[in-house]
Amino acid sequence: MSSAPIPNPIVLQRADPCVLRHDGQYYFTGSYPLYDRIVLRRAASLEDLQAAREVTIWTKHHEGAQSHLIWAPELHRVNNAWYLYYAAAPNADITVDAPDSDDTFNHRIFVLECLDEDPMTGEWTEKGQVDTGWESFALDATSFVKDGDQYLVWAQQDFEVKGHSNLYIARMENPWTLATAATLLTKPEHAWETVTFWVNEGPSVLQRDGRIYLTYSASGTGVEYAMGLLTADAASDLLDPTSWTKETEPVLTSAPEHGIYGPGHNSFTETEDGDTVLVYHARTYTELVGNPLWEPNRQARAQVLPFDADGRPVWGTPQPDSRPTPTSIEVLPPEGMTA
Repeated sequence: MSSAPIPNPIVLQRADPCVLRHDGQYYFTGSYPLYDRIVLRRAASLEDLQAAREVTIWTKHHEGAQSHLIWAPELHRVNNAWYLYYAAAPNADITVDAPDSDDTFNHRIFVLECLDEDPMTGEWTEKGQVDTGWESFALDATSFVKDGDQYLVWAQQDFEVKGHSNLYIARMENPWTLATAATLLTKPEHAWETVTFWVNEGPSVLQRDGRIYLTYSASGTGVEYAMGLLTADAASDLLDPTSWTKETEPVLTSAPEHGIYGPGHNSFTETEDGDTVLVYHARTYTELVGNPLWEPNRQARAQVLPFDADGRPVWGTPQPDSRPTPTSIEVLPPEGMTA
């Protein structure tokens, strides 16, 4: 492994971090603590992202389907254009949409497109809601391209399945339209996935050495939050659920010995030397005051991901911080949040 340790956190108070390396630059986005906008920043190194200028490229609507709780934006490059997938809701209410179902928010998945070379200064156009085949709580869309075909993976609630969200995959006709029906890949079923909430969410895809690794997060927003893994042969039919093998235990969990708690909602990037980098968020304390939804101190972190002799990831543990990190447990005030 040739890369030096990455100073952490890489960006303060940005949950659901997404890092994309393109043309020698790192682009970063994540959930803004007010949940009212989508922001981008860019730097030549992961270490410099925290100090990089942040640009707001989209702001929530005053009313309607995209007026509340803007969550988990993801930046992708497809066919020489930029796309941002994000979740938005018409309100901040938690509702029950079917008998015996679990309470959820009212998010749906939306897409922005930028055809300019520079996504920081270019014009972003709304492409609308992704029609996943049914209307229910949906969020955390990610995308990847294999053999010229684009795929979408996302989390969504099915009222026939216990819990808040499962993970689905579909092939895409274009970056905002599905070409196939949704295929269920995983649902909350193991004890570690159902500690506080029954959720599988925050998927991310890594393609390497003839395998496709699909990570996801489960269980809640506190110390119990952890990352799981599905693996498929890159030559297999990715829309066939039997192509995927699911680990029964999490691959990344809290590291009390390092003071890092609740790692999850990850993405993947690479170092300047080409080593794979695991990006995720986590907190440095376990006692939260008030609603954890409004607690801003999930910091974005990154560490080089090694691989064993068989070419499989060695996930390890979250590494300790090497930079100052906020220690306040004060929850952001609801007033003024417009959510």
